[in-house]
Amino acid sequence: MKAEIIAVGTELLLGQIVNTNAQFLSRRLADLGIDVYYQTVVGDNPNRIRSAIETARSRADLLLFTGGLGPTQDDLTKDVLADYLGREMTYDQPSMDKITAFFQDRGIHMVESNKRQATSIVGAMPLFNEAGLAVGNALHEDGTRYLLLPGPPREMKPMFEGPALTWLLGELGTAIPLYSRLLKFAGIGESKLEHDLLPLIEGQTDPTIAPYAKEGEVAIRVSTKATTAMEAQRKIDVTVDKIKQYVGAHLFAQEDIPLEEAVVRLLRLTGRTMASAESCSGGLFAELITNIPGSSGEYAGGVVTYTNRMKHQLLGIPMSQLEGEGAPGAISESTAAMMAERVREIADADYGISLTGVAGPAESEGKPVGLVYYAIAQRSKPTEVHTMHLSGTRDIIRVRAVKAVLYRLWQALGGAEQQ
Repeated sequence: MKAEIIAVGTELLLGQIVNTNAQFLSRRLADLGIDVYYQTVVGDNPNRIRSAIETARSRADLLLFTGGLGPTQDDLTKDVLADYLGREMTYDQPSMDKITAFFQDRGIHMVESNKRQATSIVGAMPLFNEAGLAVGNALHEDGTRYLLLPGPPREMKPMFEGPALTWLLGELGTAIPLYSRLLKFAGIGESKLEHDLLPLIEGQTDPTIAPYAKEGEVAIRVSTKATTAMEAQRKIDVTVDKIKQYVGAHLFAQEDIPLEEAVVRLLRLTGRTMASAESCSGGLFAELITNIPGSSGEYAGGVVTYTNRMKHQLLGIPMSQLEGEGAPGAISESTAAMMAERVREIADADYGISLTGVAGPAESEGKPVGLVYYAIAQRSKPTEVHTMHLSGTRDIIRVRAVKAVLYRLWQALGGAEQQ
């Protein structure tokens, strides 16, 4: 079965609200083995809604509408579809009773337009709205199925999971569901990852491989249709093993977690702790780590030493290291190493992390935007320092720098051996 989601509402086109309904429905339909090939957004205009119906009907077996079921004159979804199908409108009595009771209980006069929320297309199955007042509809005509759901997510989701899903499962019969696994990678860009996996991507049939990226991380979704979860797992495992042969050194998780959570889990698993000293990243490393619930057991704390004075007073970096003729300066390999070593000692942690560099928008110490040094200090081991030349906006440079540190720490913790 092929589906198209049609979101009705001018407010969506104006960008006043985000269409989260389409994301939710696409995921749930994929779970049911229903392919969503198109998503349409149309304003509150009867001619354009009708045109959207005609177009969708030519390329989909299931049309799911969200929005346009309310009490006002611009809530037109049911009216336009009824007219398109040549059907009359009627009232769903349970929904009408709920609307009447709603106003009576609050001592509010119910105007005539409120009754519109109880209207139903003749011959359609009414979908009772547990979380709101507008009744939904489900019908099947001439090989095309129609589902009409309310726009507010707090009403749409329970209606879909309740009466709409029951109806839809009856229509599906023996559909084969779609199973997916998300693989997360770091230390490699999207284009490089895709290039390395071209032998698998170009020859893929089932399971399928779909890469996508965000700053500092790349994800691959491996998907397959199978009659059972066990069969799907077996098929996906075979593909994941092949992916590991090409880019396994960058695979930090087989679930949708960020790199920082993978690092915290490894610290917890190995019984180790860390602390951080940041300059150009401005506390972003600490923010990402402390966003992980329970990370206080692994993260002793951190400092943001933005100025040379703070580097000197809090970390004990000599001013002769930071300033003056012939000094390496704050933005240098040696300063990064000192910052990591000192914060590790102060916190009595197993690892000390530091970042210093130029995030922009202007040069600093005569050094270019995007130059970043980071260091990892360990107990009883030499401190390692890395140099990066990053591009992008100030925020992008900060994110990329922190993710690079996290990836290197993940490697040091033996992350690759855990996958």
